[in-house]
Amino acid sequence: MTAAPPAGPGDIIKTAPGPGTSRPPSRRGKAGRALTRALPVSPAVILLLLFLAGPIGYCAYIAFTDLQLTGQAESSFVGFDNFRKAFGDEAFLNAVWLTLVFTVLSSLIGQNTIGLALASLMRRASKPVRTLTGAIVITAWVLPEVVAAFLLYAFFRREGTLNAVLDFLHLPSQNWMYTLPILAVSFANVWRGTAFSMLVYSAALNEIPKEITEAAEVDGAGGWRRMWHITLPMIRRSIGTNLMLNTLQTLSVFGLIWVMTRGGPGNRSQTLPLFMYEQAFQKSMIGYGTAVALLLLVVGSLFSLVYMRLLRTEV
Repeated sequence: MTAAPPAGPGDIIKTAPGPGTSRPPSRRGKAGRALTRALPVSPAVILLLLFLAGPIGYCAYIAFTDLQLTGQAESSFVGFDNFRKAFGDEAFLNAVWLTLVFTVLSSLIGQNTIGLALASLMRRASKPVRTLTGAIVITAWVLPEVVAAFLLYAFFRREGTLNAVLDFLHLPSQNWMYTLPILAVSFANVWRGTAFSMLVYSAALNEIPKEITEAAEVDGAGGWRRMWHITLPMIRRSIGTNLMLNTLQTLSVFGLIWVMTRGGPGNRSQTLPLFMYEQAFQKSMIGYGTAVALLLLVVGSLFSLVYMRLLRTEV
């Protein structure tokens, strides 16, 4: 019996795995671990499917029907007729335009800018001033929407507080709720929602190391240059998050405008939520109103995608 030749330098020697050697996991093992990780989040996923995805899917179905609130035996599928009707409706296009104006004025410009300004000023203010300012701003935020709307209605109406002050100063006054309704409701939303932006930016500004700001002051950088070249870049992600949340909240504002103007006079302050309510519940066209709501949902999703794109970490 001849012995096997010795292994050469290019030969591969196969040996059995030792007691301490780990074997690659099998497919069944990987599936078991994935299932174990998914179990803790499964209740949340089920709730989201039932109470979020389910209603959205049902509304998407209704948007393609001619469902009415009253006077109809059964609804029928109409395809894209509701959407074609919307884009051919001047009242809908007017509501889209006013929604954009309301969102830009009250959220992108008003709440964001004033919130950042208040947060910056409060960093340098004394403790009593910070306490008083924070209490006033946050009180406006925690007020119920209906209460805040009545307060601002009393402020802007013809016999209201604003005109009383203007008359005392011998300045021209006017019926703000009639001449500039969209500006009045935009200011009301700014007054009510600025506190959230102030809190977000206060937390973000407190995270900026003082050494960086002090070094910039030593180098001769003024307040505006420090704000533009140091503060804003360092709180960029907070700005994006605040803009996204404020925009989504502003797109859905209903009670504030409804109490102050009911979308009037005429339709000069009728944003998309009020237009949707009018079509669905006052004119009983549930299918058409739901199509408008679905379009509003798409607009909010587009804003969210834009902000999430801006929030991505730069490579």
